[in-house]
Amino acid sequence: MAKRQHKKKHSFWKRVRLKYKLSFFNESTLEEVWSFRLSQLSAFTTVGLFAVLLIAVTALVIVTTPIRNYLPGYLDVEVRNKIILNALKVDSLEMLVQTQAMYLANVTDILTGTVTVDSVHRSDSTAFITANYDVPRSENEEYFVKSFEEEEKYNLTVLNATPTVTEDVLFYKPANGMISSRYNAEIRHYGVDLVAGPRESVLATLEGMVVYTGYDPQYGNVIGVQHKNGFLSIYKHNELLLKKTGDRVVAGEAIALIGNTGDLSTGPHLHFELWYRGNPVNPEEYIAF
Repeated sequence: MAKRQHKKKHSFWKRVRLKYKLSFFNESTLEEVWSFRLSQLSAFTTVGLFAVLLIAVTALVIVTTPIRNYLPGYLDVEVRNKIILNALKVDSLEMLVQTQAMYLANVTDILTGTVTVDSVHRSDSTAFITANYDVPRSENEEYFVKSFEEEEKYNLTVLNATPTVTEDVLFYKPANGMISSRYNAEIRHYGVDLVAGPRESVLATLEGMVVYTGYDPQYGNVIGVQHKNGFLSIYKHNELLLKKTGDRVVAGEAIALIGNTGDLSTGPHLHFELWYRGNPVNPEEYIAF
């Protein structure tokens, strides 16, 4: 039995390696024009190499040409981030064009005498416009101020020698969303969680400087902004950070995008913390969410 199987196996390889001759003859003279020898094994090998070469060329064409954009699932996170950054750059260019147009309009008005030079504000940013409020008072205003000061001289409620730290400070809402988890120092939850749509803008709550940007395994992409009045705001679980350490930001400026990064995140949201001189405070006491 084993001898018969060995004989069949030997016969199979003999048939596979057996060469066949293919010849082409001239019909008129019956002269052999061209011929070649080919076995079944070499035929299978040639067809296989041709198939592998065809697959490799097809893959190379797809990878190196824009056709790859039509493949499902190709637009990964990195490509989406590039698209978002490009969109932000386009918005910045549009704002720059509008600023330039405003500047040219101001120059035109000055040259034509329509407005005076002193009445033209800076056109690059409305966040740093410093208005002059030193307006002379009228006689009626002077009389009213003196009367009011005289009436309130002995009012103890106005004798506050130490104003609050939030006096004349406007906190911006860091994101548009619903609070899913509130501040609770007993369980070491030193902030509020705002549920919002993915990739929505995260805004700086006050003017300041970015002092930290990085990735934390538990909190994902984190950015921290130090403010002049002793406050420090921290924004966690971001999808993308739009600022880097050392950048100066104004209140209400977009600094990140809402995300779902970090092991402690269960969905797109922003974990917002507010610290004052090294101690955590309840953000809801300063911001109307």
